[in-house]
Amino acid sequence: MRWTLKPKPDNEKVKSLSKTLKVEPIIASLLVQRGIETFKEAEKFFRPNLKDLHDPFLMKDMDKAVFRIEKAIENEENILIYGDYDVDGTTSVALLSSYLKSYYPNISTYIPDRYDEGYGISYKGIDFAADNDFSLIIALDCGIKAIEKVAYASEKNIDFIICDHHRPGKEIPNAMAVLDPKREDCEYPYKELCGCGVGFKLVQALAGKRGLEIKDLLLYLDLVATAIAADIVPITEENRILAYYGLKVINSNPRAGMLAILKQVKKETLTITDVVFIIAPRINAAGRMKHGNHAVTLLTETAIEKAEAYAAEIEVFNTNRREADKQITEEALQQIIANKEENRKTTVVYQENWHKGVIGIVASRLTETYYRPTLVFTKSGEKLAASARSVTGFDVYNALESCSEHIEQFGGHMYAAGLTLLEKNYVKFKNEFERVVSETIDTQLLTPEIRIDSEINLSDISPKFFRILKQFAPFGPGNMTPTFMTQNVLDIGFGKCVGEDKTHLRLVVKQGNSKEFTGIGFGMGEKHAIACNGKAFKAAYCIDENDWQGTVSLQLRLKDIKE
Repeated sequence: MRWTLKPKPDNEKVKSLSKTLKVEPIIASLLVQRGIETFKEAEKFFRPNLKDLHDPFLMKDMDKAVFRIEKAIENEENILIYGDYDVDGTTSVALLSSYLKSYYPNISTYIPDRYDEGYGISYKGIDFAADNDFSLIIALDCGIKAIEKVAYASEKNIDFIICDHHRPGKEIPNAMAVLDPKREDCEYPYKELCGCGVGFKLVQALAGKRGLEIKDLLLYLDLVATAIAADIVPITEENRILAYYGLKVINSNPRAGMLAILKQVKKETLTITDVVFIIAPRINAAGRMKHGNHAVTLLTETAIEKAEAYAAEIEVFNTNRREADKQITEEALQQIIANKEENRKTTVVYQENWHKGVIGIVASRLTETYYRPTLVFTKSGEKLAASARSVTGFDVYNALESCSEHIEQFGGHMYAAGLTLLEKNYVKFKNEFERVVSETIDTQLLTPEIRIDSEINLSDISPKFFRILKQFAPFGPGNMTPTFMTQNVLDIGFGKCVGEDKTHLRLVVKQGNSKEFTGIGFGMGEKHAIACNGKAFKAAYCIDENDWQGTVSLQLRLKDIKE
């Protein structure tokens, strides 16, 4: 692990904010690091307000999108809501379809089959629309590169509205409206919305024209918060507001489908982290193992009995998904060793029978062993399909763009992407990708980094300090849970390896005359010798609450320790 201590913020700014807010300098320092320097900025951060959401009509083509939908409703046209099969796509479809159905009946949904149609807008989906008399398709979380597909639909007298958040190519599809804050000609103030976030801005615009206020749309924000968490977009500015209120809905008045999932896992109060690890994988499992329609059905169901039946079905998909990703990860690791590729700058692996639904998860798992840009390929029809995952600080999308002569189709973000190519081009692509990454990556980025917000003493940790830290939530990219470093920490003799296979480390530590704290380091069993030899060490950690048999205490969630 590479530890990086973030630069200390300007001392005068910290002093001023500390005095203004009447908080300790450490808290003020954390705020200034996050760009919060005034009382007003702190108020917006700690008390997110729906009134601070931007006017949706600032988004390029929003007026055209609203006009076309209103015209479709006036003319009693059939509207097809089309979305990707992942969490962002299925929540988007559930959001827009349930909103429109609340006042207009001629609405249907369509999720492409991951295996038969692949990612994004498909010719099969357009044919379905033509055969069933749909004259308007609204595509969510996909479509920004669907130039030929939109043209094909136009030939069949079907109009398209695209709501996407992925990077556009050189050309924009010739649709009735293309909503994407990442368009170069779009002046929308916030660029980091997820697909469901763009869908919500469309709902906000439509609702505003009907005289509704933002508070009337609160019930949809559980879907938006789930998509924000699952898509790993920055939880800053507008996303922070949407996630904050979405979590409130999940925890106080969840839709039937969410409630059914929560009953399956028996957890009462959820954080964004819980949404990432509990709700999102289950919604994703439908599209990965069976069909994304199952997720939309669950998320739009209003009867709790039916929702519970759907959730139980999805729980089976999720169990199957876990088994598949574990097996494929083991096979991929064996392939790396067999090919003597442990010391490359990239991981590119392929087996034709790997389950297409879990290759993205496997790519993420592989970066835990070999921390480098990673692609996992499988056979998909006549072509090979892959999921790509990157490491912090390296743009895998740009690397793929440099290899585009060997690729049929690709899209995505800086840290995650998908692509297809012809099997005959696999080896050429693999070699070119290794060359491009080797030449462009800063080798420091190939060592996992722990970014430390501040060095503190254990005596600085108190219930009041932690209460304020909790108010920094929701945490995520752009506002990660604060990580601290403390030097001269000593285990007082209770340190041991724990867990079924003894891979975790449990310590009881103090620093000088400080209070004792329990520290837990998951997967850190091999650090036992450093911590439990009677010598002082330094620790990087987050502060957590531990609830044991009704007694709540503060504990250190260890990230790493060093001599």
